[in-house]
Amino acid sequence: MPADKTGKTKLAVITGGGSGIGLAMARTFARNGYSVVITGRNAKRLHDALSQLGKDQAQVTAIPCDVRDPASVEKLFQEIGKLRSTIDVLINNAGVAHTLAPVEKLPIETWKEVIDTNLTGTFLVTRAALPWMHAGATIVNNLSIAAVQPFPGMSAYNASKFGALGFTQALREDLRKRGIRVVALLPGATDTNIWGQFWADAPREKMISAETVAEAVLHAASAPANATIEEIRIGPAAGVL
Repeated sequence: MPADKTGKTKLAVITGGGSGIGLAMARTFARNGYSVVITGRNAKRLHDALSQLGKDQAQVTAIPCDVRDPASVEKLFQEIGKLRSTIDVLINNAGVAHTLAPVEKLPIETWKEVIDTNLTGTFLVTRAALPWMHAGATIVNNLSIAAVQPFPGMSAYNASKFGALGFTQALREDLRKRGIRVVALLPGATDTNIWGQFWADAPREKMISAETVAEAVLHAASAPANATIEEIRIGPAAGVL
């Protein structure tokens, strides 16, 4: 069972933990001995997520949070502080996509929603978490392959993810001397519900599973403190999609 320097079970905080990759990571980390906090703006979805975890839910605490809202993020970490004094793993996983649309037809409300969630939310949560983190801790930012590969009709999503990659790289430089590992997670096509937002008929059977992504993240977080892991690229075999 992973433990910190004081002998306490290590804590992983996962935003967007109520479904998809976030929920898979919550289950994987819990099954490997971590205490886990999952967050999301939808309280019902968080409650349903706990029930889906079965016996693993004993390791998991659900706390509602809207990562777009600085006050909500501050409240989240106040609640976490009541549970533990340190955070060992932070996974910025909360994210939204949008219906495919060329730039001239993309509503400003959609642009703001995607940028505020995927980019600003990652910044707000990271900034709030850093006082609780220490040498040997790990931050994983789930960026998707869209952080390095543009797609037609996805300008807001691509912009948010390209920006989040830049933030991740700058954050890594900020934290090197503190000994906090910063990992960019760039999964390819993964079988989650996000596809319903822009490609309802996507061939899910050809995609990798959320559990596969979660195992890769656990491996990175479990690496020795002096190991350098800057990026995880994982997806279906070349040519499958």
